[in-house]
Amino acid sequence: MRKRLLGVTVALLALAGGAQAQDKKVTIGVSIPAADHGWTAGVVYHAERVAKLLMEEHPGLNVIVKTSPDAATQANAVQDLETQGIDALVILPSDPDPLVNAIKEVKGNGKFVALVDRAPSVNDDTVRNIYVAGNNPALGEVAGKYIADTTPEAQVVVIRGLPIPIDQQRQDGFDKGIAGSKVKILDRQFGNWNRDDAFKVMQDYLTKYPKIDVVWCQDDDMAVGVLQAIEQAKRTDIKYVVGGAGSKDMIKKVMDGDKMIPVDVLYPPAMVATAMQLTAANFYDQVPVSGTYILDATLVTKDNAESFYFPDSPF
Repeated sequence: MRKRLLGVTVALLALAGGAQAQDKKVTIGVSIPAADHGWTAGVVYHAERVAKLLMEEHPGLNVIVKTSPDAATQANAVQDLETQGIDALVILPSDPDPLVNAIKEVKGNGKFVALVDRAPSVNDDTVRNIYVAGNNPALGEVAGKYIADTTPEAQVVVIRGLPIPIDQQRQDGFDKGIAGSKVKILDRQFGNWNRDDAFKVMQDYLTKYPKIDVVWCQDDDMAVGVLQAIEQAKRTDIKYVVGGAGSKDMIKKVMDGDKMIPVDVLYPPAMVATAMQLTAANFYDQVPVSGTYILDATLVTKDNAESFYFPDSPF
């Protein structure tokens, strides 16, 4: 009987300890760019979605999500979050280098910092506890390998993003992916990760090149403009377009077997949610989460597309 009572006491203490852990008061501030295009709209959606889920899971947790249109406004937002007594900051910088000092100040005050996607030139433990990002070189390499394997002698036009390091990483990865094949690059121009700019670039390509087999553009927003230009020109020589990021519209096309969008490559806006979950785990699960987390650039095909489809997301 004594052993049984002892066992019950231990179990009750364990339950009480678990309840206390869940009731632990923690405030996480989430600072992200405003939804100025499709991908950042997805970031906002997933941040707000997971904030609700985490607060339901942990009754003592408060998650504050703030969006900002530019780096200066975001620096002010970070300072405002600090005045609200945050224990942790999850930040996806609109432009990382101008925000370094604001992030370092939070870290210097002993707060847990999760840096997402866009890293400043200094990206070490003086700035953050964890770094969560997509795999930019792999995004390009996965696309390049798919084209080289599927259409080994393809004549390809490339629509780049912006002239920043992320773009170059993706370009270098793509070149690695097609290395050793007979894939020929006809042209590369910047589309600024914007569907209207990509539409104009694609119009230019369609005028300059009588035969194009494949289009690679780094971003699903740009792919929308590319498809519009192809349809408007009534060109039938283009076999398919490979984009990237995992927008719901492109994932749906892959699911439906659209021949113009047979695959997509993930660069998920949900990475902000991964950072939020890891940050919560630091406080509630008491597990070591420091370090760098690079997410896979998964090739989305008809076989696995359903797993990456979020119909309620704006992106």
